[in-house]
Amino acid sequence: MKNVIEVDKLTKEYKNLKAIDNLSFEVFEGEILGLLGPNGSGKSTTINCLLSLLTFSSGKIKIFNQEMRPDANDIKEKIGVVFQDVSVFDELTVYENIEYFCGLYIKDKNIRKKCIEEAIELVGLEKFKKYYPKQLSGGLLRRLNIACGIAHKPTLIFLDEPTVAVDPQSRNNILDGIKKLRDNGATIAYTTHYMEEVEILCDRVIILDKGKILASGTCNELKELAKIEEKVTVEVDNLDHKYISKLEELKNIEMVNYDSKILMVTYKKGKNNLIEMIEFLKDNKIHYNKIFSERPTLNDVFLELTGKELRD
Repeated sequence: MKNVIEVDKLTKEYKNLKAIDNLSFEVFEGEILGLLGPNGSGKSTTINCLLSLLTFSSGKIKIFNQEMRPDANDIKEKIGVVFQDVSVFDELTVYENIEYFCGLYIKDKNIRKKCIEEAIELVGLEKFKKYYPKQLSGGLLRRLNIACGIAHKPTLIFLDEPTVAVDPQSRNNILDGIKKLRDNGATIAYTTHYMEEVEILCDRVIILDKGKILASGTCNELKELAKIEEKVTVEVDNLDHKYISKLEELKNIEMVNYDSKILMVTYKKGKNNLIEMIEFLKDNKIHYNKIFSERPTLNDVFLELTGKELRD
């Protein structure tokens, strides 16, 4: 597969802090790469270095097989960037905003008009062309922000948490649009804190913390890293604490939690845990309403690797 981004031993230091520590990875043509990490992990610093918005201490960055530099305009015109903070002009309408950003790269009026219309259609803003940003909902603003970043048909797109604080309908629209961008040949670097989005969109995932790569691979490959094998959840009223103690004594059980009528049992390994749990409930004459099992999620792996403590 052809490399679109090559990062080799990238390091960024701030006095006594290494924001990025000897980072190396690749992004392949036509894929969506999820760049994940808790707050302060180095995601934004990495992206800013890739875009030459920050100087870095050491290492190499190549984009489209060329060294990335602040003055590499031939590279930058092929890149689209959608930052988390909405960056549009309040004085311009939806159409005028997209036209302005598209016009930074495309001078031909006829080509630019076609690109603008296609961007508007992609994000579903056909009915809002003459609206001003202050007249738009949060979800529509996000969609406008994306349209401004991708109207010039970039082949490499950076999307930084594009679905923050939007309703489910807008989120679905945005995710569908991102899939279309990939299907049309774009390579996408995607950051988010929503793990379900990662599972829906991303071909590969990199998990960062403290400027280092903790793990990388497909979602399924990362799930294999989980220490837990299976979770069994049981809806049961007024469970006596003695049964919780009985479960905790079993060898194959990692953790038992009972709260608000929900019993959650986490197993270390095995494939027949649901059957064993049903037998345990039956043997102890415990009446339950619902029971189901689930495999480890990407969120489980993320928390195992980065820890559960709160981040600033």
